[in-house]
Amino acid sequence: MLMNDRWRAGLAIALLAALSICSARAYAADRMCDGPSDLTRLDRPLVHVGEKLSAREPIKIVALGSSSTAGAGASSPAASYPSRLAVELGKLYPDVPITVLNRGINGQDAAEMIARFKQDVIDERPDLVIWQIGTNAALRDVPIEDVGKLVREGIAEIKNAGADILLVDPQFAPKVIAKPEAEGMVRLIATTATSTKVNVFRRFAIMRHWRERDGMSFDAFTSPDGLHMNDWGYGCWAKLMCTAISDAATRAVTSAHASPDAVHINNKSAIP
Repeated sequence: MLMNDRWRAGLAIALLAALSICSARAYAADRMCDGPSDLTRLDRPLVHVGEKLSAREPIKIVALGSSSTAGAGASSPAASYPSRLAVELGKLYPDVPITVLNRGINGQDAAEMIARFKQDVIDERPDLVIWQIGTNAALRDVPIEDVGKLVREGIAEIKNAGADILLVDPQFAPKVIAKPEAEGMVRLIATTATSTKVNVFRRFAIMRHWRERDGMSFDAFTSPDGLHMNDWGYGCWAKLMCTAISDAATRAVTSAHASPDAVHINNKSAIP
C-alpha cells in the first residue's frame, strides 16, 4: 500500500510538472513577440542586402553557428531560427528570392567554425553572414581574449568575401547565465563588433527582457534542457531579426540615394 501511495504521489508530481510546462508554453504561444526597438535595431546599415533588395535580385544568407543555429530544442528543423527567418523574409519580400542556408553544427566553438569558413561560408558567396557565437566558449570557460581574437579573424574573412555581417551573442538561458563569464562574453562580442564596424543582434538582452521585463518563465521560451530555445523562442528570434535586417537594409538604400557621392558614381549623367 505504501508503494502504491508513493507511486501515486510521484505520478501526481510529474503530471503537475508537465501541466506547468504546457501552461508556460501556451502562455508564450499566446503572447505577441516582443522586442524593444532599442534592443533590436542594428547599429549599421546592411549595404549588400540593401543593394540586392533595391534591385530585386536574389539574396543568399548563411546562418553560421552551433546548436542554437542548427535548431537544438526545436520540434523539427522547420522550427529552427534560420528556417523561420526564411519564412519571415519571404512574407516580407515575396518578389525577392531569399535563401537562408543553415550552417549550424551542434557543440562547435569559434575556432571550429572558422576552420570550415571556406566551404560553408565563403564558397557560398553570401550577401549576409549571420554568425552566432560565444555560448559554447562561455560554457567551456574559454578565455575571453582568445575568443576575441578568433572573432576578429572571422570578421576579416567575411569582409574580404564582400558580405554583410551580423553577429549573434549568447542566449539568456539558465545554463548560460550560471557561468560567471557569460555577460563578459556578451560585452566582448559587442565591443568587437563596434571596433570592427559590424552589427550585433542582441539575443542575450532581448531574452533577458522577456524574462525580467515581460515576466515570462524560462519554460516559455527555452527547452527543458535549460540551454536551448524552444519553438516559440526561435520563432520570435526570427521575427525580430527579420525586422532588424529589413530596417538596416532600408537604411542602406536610403543613405545611398541621399549621398552625393553615390549619385556621382551611379548616375553617369551627373559626371561632368
